[in-house]
Amino acid sequence: QVQLVESGGGLVQAGGSLRLSCVASGRTFSTYTMGWFRQAPGKEREFVAAITSSGGTTYYANSVKGRFTISRDNAKNTVYLQMTSLKPEDTAVYYCARRYKTTLTMSNLGYDYWGQGTQVTVSS
Repeated sequence: QVQLVESGGGLVQAGGSLRLSCVASGRTFSTYTMGWFRQAPGKEREFVAAITSSGGTTYYANSVKGRFTISRDNAKNTVYLQMTSLKPEDTAVYYCARRYKTTLTMSNLGYDYWGQGTQVTVSS
């Protein structure tokens, strides 16, 4: 069983920055692609970013390209999401997750373990 715990969310003004962290409890963290998703009130959960096991390949939703950066530190069992130039439309609960189906990198159906989420609120 794998437990994922997100942290780093909070309230920021538009144009500000936040760094989210997700710590995994499993011993095989370094063998999995990890992803970040977000869900705003009244909207479906959407893909934000993903990173392969070694960190060599990253994926981003078009809405966050150039503003968000996903990274990982396998020695610490941690994946990060550095968010800059935040906009009010970035407001959502952000979740990290572990991928288990290689063909569904940008779909929540491709992930098996999920964190509890951390709230990010961007004021205008």
